[in-house]
Amino acid sequence: MEQFDVVILGAGAAGLFCAGSALGQGKRVLVLDHAATPAEKIRISGGGRCNFTNMATGPDRFLSQNRRFCASALSRYSPADFVTLVDRAGIAWHEKTLGQLFCDGKATQITDMLLDRMKGAELRLRTTVESVQRDSDQFVLATSAGTIRANRVVVATGGKSIPKIGATGFAYDLARQFGLRVTDTRPALVPLTFAEQELALCKPLAGVSLEVRIDHKEGSFRDALLFTHRGLSGPAILQISSFWQGGESLQIDLCPQGDVAAALKQRKQESGKIAVATALTHLLPERLAQAIAAEAGLSKARLADQPNKVLDALGARLNRWTLRPVGTEGYRTAEVTLGGIDTRDLDARTLQARHVPGLYFIGECVDVTGWLGGYNFQWAWASADAAGRAA
Repeated sequence: MEQFDVVILGAGAAGLFCAGSALGQGKRVLVLDHAATPAEKIRISGGGRCNFTNMATGPDRFLSQNRRFCASALSRYSPADFVTLVDRAGIAWHEKTLGQLFCDGKATQITDMLLDRMKGAELRLRTTVESVQRDSDQFVLATSAGTIRANRVVVATGGKSIPKIGATGFAYDLARQFGLRVTDTRPALVPLTFAEQELALCKPLAGVSLEVRIDHKEGSFRDALLFTHRGLSGPAILQISSFWQGGESLQIDLCPQGDVAAALKQRKQESGKIAVATALTHLLPERLAQAIAAEAGLSKARLADQPNKVLDALGARLNRWTLRPVGTEGYRTAEVTLGGIDTRDLDARTLQARHVPGLYFIGECVDVTGWLGGYNFQWAWASADAAGRAA
């Protein structure tokens, strides 16, 4: 039977980073994963360029039943700390909007950096963990490659999002086995789906993107929206999906740069002979402008012929589009899982289970979910570093 100081379950972002941090303490470390390749989420993230952190990271950018829980780990391992690693590895990067940092090249550069950082630890892929049992002050793991004993076990197997790359609810099952509570989970950072009435507009506009503002009782987000065959996607929709609850309506401003009704009335005075649809193209993408004009029965109508009440109605339609999603695309396309291991049962400084010494949970499987834009990777690095050093 093999013996290790620390066994980390999961070779994703958090697991690989945790291995490097644990090695720094001079421990014998093993990382196990059932997948054939490590860190698939890193590879596909950010359009293949990995949005590896966000410089605006703070507890207010995370959802949790205890929004202050993440503060300890985040304060001790910051975005600047990770950027230092990236710079040392010679990885070129750039900042997009809102503090989001991306690789100039391929996302796999981040994976390579993490694997290099954990040199000295052992990585075993295509290895299934069949059970984890407590034996006195150690753990016994039955795996597809044999039995292993460990002084410490760190669970970094993620949530349920994107099952096609191997995501499962393993962490939640293991937590319950050891008496930890698990909050309700659901897909987050995920496209929203709609009933036929809204799809009648969305389907023909599939591929059209524009900047919008979405208002919800939990907050307001201004970012890009994308029409799809199944409904709406894009950063603004993904952001609000984490806050949206079934049955709620959303209000979307399709023209956040100004008052549509006022702009149309001004254009009416200046050049009333132009078509309503043409006037709308100065405010919206052409295909959307044509669709809105058609929806209002104004495809061939002149702006000059429209009374102000018609222009007011058009303005309300565009500045205050109210619609009710029927659901989401689910874990199949969700970037993360909302909810998870209840933070009441974890130590905020070490991520160790309060009543199970030597057992740690990090990353996405914990009830800490970041906004879109690199926050979830920063939580992976910070929680992994906290647990790795403690373990």
